[in-house]
Amino acid sequence: MVIDVGNTNTVLGVFEGEQLRKQWRISTDKSKTADEYGILLHMLCTSSGITQADIKGIVLACVVPPLLPALEELCTRYFEMSPLIVGPGVRTGMPILVDNPKEVGADRIVNAVAAYHTYKGPCIVVDFGTATTFDCISGRGEYLGGVIVPGIAVSQEALFQAASKLPRIEIARPKGVIGKNTVHSMQSGIFFGYVELVDGLVERIRKEIPGTVSVIATGGLAHMVASESRTIQEVDAELTLKGLRIIYQMNTS
Repeated sequence: MVIDVGNTNTVLGVFEGEQLRKQWRISTDKSKTADEYGILLHMLCTSSGITQADIKGIVLACVVPPLLPALEELCTRYFEMSPLIVGPGVRTGMPILVDNPKEVGADRIVNAVAAYHTYKGPCIVVDFGTATTFDCISGRGEYLGGVIVPGIAVSQEALFQAASKLPRIEIARPKGVIGKNTVHSMQSGIFFGYVELVDGLVERIRKEIPGTVSVIATGGLAHMVASESRTIQEVDAELTLKGLRIIYQMNTS
């Protein structure tokens, strides 16, 4: 079982060998107890024909530290095993070439490991989550660093909160760039603005990484942005889960 705990959503998956058998996406809730998460996970597994005995190992990445005790308790109480928690001391096979490796979010390292394992060369991972992150990997499999910007939904919500006359809108691709009303004008700014933000940053990053750099997108809004982007080459919604499986195998083989 692989668990990716983000600030907004938690994604869970069950692998059988290298095949992702099932995955679920739930809201991250710091107030939930181990029992509440346990009951929810039990219901999800049961509905998919997965039993407690099927789970032979658990690995998790968490960027919400207050949730870690509940998640560890969930694993020991409901699955009778301690999880492998991605963090300092866990083998990833990837040198982290930043000032303080402990500052890099576990999910970002997991994405980088999965991307390099898949594409075998220099690459950039663009993850559309609560924050939009750009993670850069060299041709030798080194984590070089990255870029962090506010996520699309965070930016949209900030605009609504800060401007009294602007409504909360659905994030969608408008028909054209020039908006004919307030909603369409905001959608244009959010959507096309983020597409250009992504393409502009990717083009600048490519100048600092030798070789032919692959660009992979993941996260909730990856498909929507990639449909208009000129730099995103692949969308892999399961990239983080694949990375967790790879890291688990590195540490248990």
